[in-house]
Amino acid sequence: MSLNEFQRNQLIENREEAQTRLLRWFEQQARDLPWRHQRTPYRVWVAEVMLQQTQAETVVGYYERFLARFPSVEVLARSSLEDVLKAWEGLGYYSRARALHRAALQVIEDHKGELPSDPAALQSLPGIGPYTAGAIASIAFGIVVPAIDGNARRVMARILALPDPKQQELEEALRLWISETAPGAFNEALMELGATLCPPRSPRCLLCPWQAFCQARNQGEQETYPAPRQRKPIPHYDVAAAVIVARRCSQDSAQMLVAQRPTDAMLGGLWEFPGGKREEGESLPQALKRELQEEMGIEIHVGQLLIVIQHAYTHFRITLHAFICELESGEPRCLECQDFQWASQKEVDALPMAVTDRKIAQAIEGWLES
Repeated sequence: MSLNEFQRNQLIENREEAQTRLLRWFEQQARDLPWRHQRTPYRVWVAEVMLQQTQAETVVGYYERFLARFPSVEVLARSSLEDVLKAWEGLGYYSRARALHRAALQVIEDHKGELPSDPAALQSLPGIGPYTAGAIASIAFGIVVPAIDGNARRVMARILALPDPKQQELEEALRLWISETAPGAFNEALMELGATLCPPRSPRCLLCPWQAFCQARNQGEQETYPAPRQRKPIPHYDVAAAVIVARRCSQDSAQMLVAQRPTDAMLGGLWEFPGGKREEGESLPQALKRELQEEMGIEIHVGQLLIVIQHAYTHFRITLHAFICELESGEPRCLECQDFQWASQKEVDALPMAVTDRKIAQAIEGWLES
């Protein structure tokens, strides 16, 4: 779907003034974020991957620590996936970290260690889609190409009063408005505008540099655009995890059984206390005994409940119940896991884990001390 003639003419007529207002506003009001200090391709790339589905305020600390640990694409490519996941721990959406590591290896192998500037070449790298390619190409290399994230989509939907803007419409509109001399600054400014002044609720229109061009504001229906997407019901699952501790002579000598998730699974490559979802008709102990037999080929006795954790993922929620368990028979082996090990508390602290399993590890530390 394309823009109509009236929309195109309005965009062309207001093009220069829109660019001037937006870039002046950004120069004066841009947040001081670390990835804006040195816009090297590598730094821009890491930032844009971290900013996928994550707010800038959350990313700042992770970004600075990640660059201190992996200051270049060469260092990132030489590092193990486990080290990368550990540096990413707590940021969520771990598929981004796995893709970033694979992409670093590909940049070294196929591009002689230099991130390509062409958007199509960028999209051939793992974890880089049209938006991220546009952001890197424009910000790091000055390529005149739009970068359409959720913020840009919302702003332009309101500018054009489009209830359900299509990608083709947005690209056409932004190609008419994007600055040819400062495409990176334009894209950053547009995203900044959406993040700070034009959020989904209660947009601050009086402060907006584009208020004069906004058809949604002219209609008095800013929050109507874009039309909210119908949300599907979010399922909930009960999950059980086994805390199997061996050789508990002291806290230092205690060792816990942990398993590594398959790299192609959700949270792939992270370590966890083994277990899984409760199926219909099962009790939590029954589910845990079945999961440990299927996953590691062992029989366990399920003891006291250690901790209950509520956690929400993008498409579902869980209640995780961690139980203190004893190994009754069998030797652990990987039937449905990537790897396993008996690890001390110190070794567990060094493993990359999801936030839920990290909370279990912290609860174990208190239990061992009691």
